[in-house]
Amino acid sequence: MSTIARPARTTRTPVDPTRKFSLTAGICYLITFVSIPTLVLYDHLKHDQNFVLSPGSSNGVLWGALLEVIVALAGIGTAVALYPVVKRQNRILALGFVAVRTLEASMIFVGVTSLLTLVHLRETLGAAVATGTAGGTTGGADAGSLVTTATALVGTYNGTFLLGQTLMPCMSALLLGTLMYRSGLVPRVLPLMGLVGAPLLITSTVAVLFGVIDQISTWSGIATVPIALWEFSLGLWLTFKGFKPAPIIAGPGPDGSGLHS
Repeated sequence: MSTIARPARTTRTPVDPTRKFSLTAGICYLITFVSIPTLVLYDHLKHDQNFVLSPGSSNGVLWGALLEVIVALAGIGTAVALYPVVKRQNRILALGFVAVRTLEASMIFVGVTSLLTLVHLRETLGAAVATGTAGGTTGGADAGSLVTTATALVGTYNGTFLLGQTLMPCMSALLLGTLMYRSGLVPRVLPLMGLVGAPLLITSTVAVLFGVIDQISTWSGIATVPIALWEFSLGLWLTFKGFKPAPIIAGPGPDGSGLHS
C-alpha cells in the first residue's frame, strides 16, 4: 500500500507588530534634520538690519521657512508614531512627550509666520521705501519704522527658536529618553546621550536667555551636540534596526491592553 507524502509545512517568519511604528518614527526623526541649511539661508536676514530694505530675492528665506514647516510636522510624526509603543511603559510620560512635541511644532510655526511677515514687508513696503515711491510720509520715517518692525520680527523668530527648537528638544529628550532607557527598546547608550545632554543644553538656553552667552556661539554649539546626536542616532536605529525585544512589547501594557499594529 502506497502512502501519500504530505508537503512540508513552511515556517513563517514572525512579523514584528511594532516595526511600522519604529520605521515611521525613525524616518520622521531623520527628516527633522532637513532644516540644517537654514543656518545659511537665514544668515543674511539675521546680520543685516536693513534686510527689509535691501534688493534681491527672498527665496532663500522662503525655502528655509518651508524646511521648518517640514521639521515641525515631522516632529509631531515622531510622537504620534512612538506613542502606541511607549505608552505601555508609562502613559503619563508618553502623553507628556506628545504634548512637548506638539508645543515645539507650534513654536516653530510662530517663528515661520514671523519670517513670512518679514518677507511680505520686504516685497511690498520695503521695495517702495527703498526706491522712494512710498506715498504719504517721508522715506526716512518709513525706512526707520520698517527696520524697527523687521528687527522685532527677527527677534520673535530668535525667541521662538530658542524656546521651540532649543529648549523643547531638551524636554523631549528627558521624557522619551526615560521611556526608552527603562523599556530597553533601544540600546541604553542612545537615551543616555539625551539624558546627559538635556541638562547641558537647558543650562545653555538659560544662559542665552539672560545674555550670558550669544544664541549662536561656541558654547551653545557644544551644548547642542549631545541632543543632536541622540535624535540622529535614534532616528538611524529605529529606521534600520527597529525596537529591540522588550517586555513592554511581549506582554500587556500597564493598563492591561495589548499592542495593536
